Amino acid sequence: ASFLLLCFRTSLVASLVFGLLLQSSLTQLSIITQPNIVLLMADDLGIGDVGCYGNDTIRTPNIDRLAKEGVKLTQHIAAAPLCTPSRAAFLTGRYPLRSGMDAINNYRVIFWNGGSGGLPPNETTFAKILQQQGYSTGLIGKWHQGVNCESRNDHCHHPLNHGFHYFYGMPFTLISDCQPTETPEMDRAFRRKLWLSTEMIGLVTLTAVLGRLIGLISVRWKTLACLAGFSLLFFISWFSSYGFVRYWNCIMMRNHKITEQPMVTDRTMSLILRESISFIERNKHKPFLLFLSFLHSHTPLLTTKKFLGRSSHGLYGDNVEEMDWMVGQVLDAIDKEGLENTTLVYFASDHGGWLERQEGKRQLGGWNGIYRGGKAMGGWEGGIRVPGIFRWPGVLPKGTVINEPTSLMDIYPTVVRLAGGLLPQDRVIDGQDLMPLLRGTVEHSEHEFLFHYCGIHLHAVRWHQKDSGAIWKAHYVTPVFHPPGAGACYDKGFCPCFGEGVTHHDPPLLFDLSRDPSEAKPLSADTEPLFDIVIKKIGRAIEEHRRTLTPVPEQLSLYNVLWKPWLQPCCGTFPFCWCDKESDD
Repeated sequence: ASFLLLCFRTSLVASLVFGLLLQSSLTQLSIITQPNIVLLMADDLGIGDVGCYGNDTIRTPNIDRLAKEGVKLTQHIAAAPLCTPSRAAFLTGRYPLRSGMDAINNYRVIFWNGGSGGLPPNETTFAKILQQQGYSTGLIGKWHQGVNCESRNDHCHHPLNHGFHYFYGMPFTLISDCQPTETPEMDRAFRRKLWLSTEMIGLVTLTAVLGRLIGLISVRWKTLACLAGFSLLFFISWFSSYGFVRYWNCIMMRNHKITEQPMVTDRTMSLILRESISFIERNKHKPFLLFLSFLHSHTPLLTTKKFLGRSSHGLYGDNVEEMDWMVGQVLDAIDKEGLENTTLVYFASDHGGWLERQEGKRQLGGWNGIYRGGKAMGGWEGGIRVPGIFRWPGVLPKGTVINEPTSLMDIYPTVVRLAGGLLPQDRVIDGQDLMPLLRGTVEHSEHEFLFHYCGIHLHAVRWHQKDSGAIWKAHYVTPVFHPPGAGACYDKGFCPCFGEGVTHHDPPLLFDLSRDPSEAKPLSADTEPLFDIVIKKIGRAIEEHRRTLTPVPEQLSLYNVLWKPWLQPCCGTFPFCWCDKESDD
């Protein structure tokens, strides 16, 4: 009897152990607490530029593959319509005005590597939390969140001060000034005014000198010398910065060291891909975070010869297709190392495509599909609705499409919780953990309201009325398009956030995006029975939201965006800043 009892107990224990092992093997993918995380972010890519979002002429098979093997979000929203504030929100999970990273003026992004503004050191990025959780963290590509605060080498805004162990890329952003053969892009209109002012001051000075020489005017030579000195000082004051944009802004860095000043654009894309794959290979035996921040598809659209002329959309299409190929190379590297099932891959763009970016008849900006507006427009969908794709084999269901409102800010709590970290409790986090929605364990997004800013100006608000499925959007401010009806601000190059270039709406323009995603037909009290109720509901949400805002230093103030020689990163002895360490290596 005791023998039988022993056998029974042994069998019972074995069954329990087997059951636990079986259950563990079936669910191990779903309980991985520290997956590798690869975040792929395009620059200025329109939602209409990608095959899986409806484009049938630009070929993006690798991005489409991500969507086929994972989850595609159709209402993925950037927190801002421009690079600097959108990326600040992405990194911190907070609306950019909470960190002072949205503009009070027309300078709405970081303008110089030698400026003093940037992502404040007291902000906690997801990279910093993952670093504390034992992750190897790397940023390859574009940063555009500032470099220094008070001295040339304090690196207070630098990626290594915000949770990244490794950085290779541009501390600034790619601009046409980086390509000597392209028309300068940075502050183009202001530069024209400076040249005109310089010419006028010089003409006045020259006329006065000639008049004095021929006796037409009696002015003391000392006065003329002062006038000439003023002319020279005025010219130096602005040409020392704007005259050398390529040297001051178009640089490449590895960690704190400058590797190219100015950057050699012919090899930039190859180096970024090489660095990304190398980071994966070096860190394959431990959890890692790779943030690959593409320079594609921002002007001047750096594209290798292999892809030139391949698309039917000119240089822009070639550039997008090259970026898609780079996505494929990164996915292949993940698969080659056997990391596919333990790696969460995410793809998005920082904001919508730039409609106004043209040179002659060449369209150099992206397409936003059926959505109205584009880059720099804080309210219209085309400026803020972006691709959003997640892939994690065995954890996220394949081929899933989610139409719920989500935000780039949601990446923050999602990856922090996957890494086993805790969200900061001393500040407001606006993002929501997406894993329940992505895995299908909940039906609706956690977002009830999303607030759409243009600089510090609230332009629109979205209300997800979950019980009815309606997605109401109220526009309080919209840009004035030029020419009228053109759909963009072609006269300015960017749509403004305030002033004469915008229209204020009272009552606001109201749309139901579930019925009118193109925002073509505004509703009114006459055409929509719920109009007054919706506007009041959104108005109360704005009041509650504003009560959560606290004053912070403005990182994009005029002083902070000005170029400061003592803050300019330099690989030589300032102002003789030139090096090419990649060629030396």
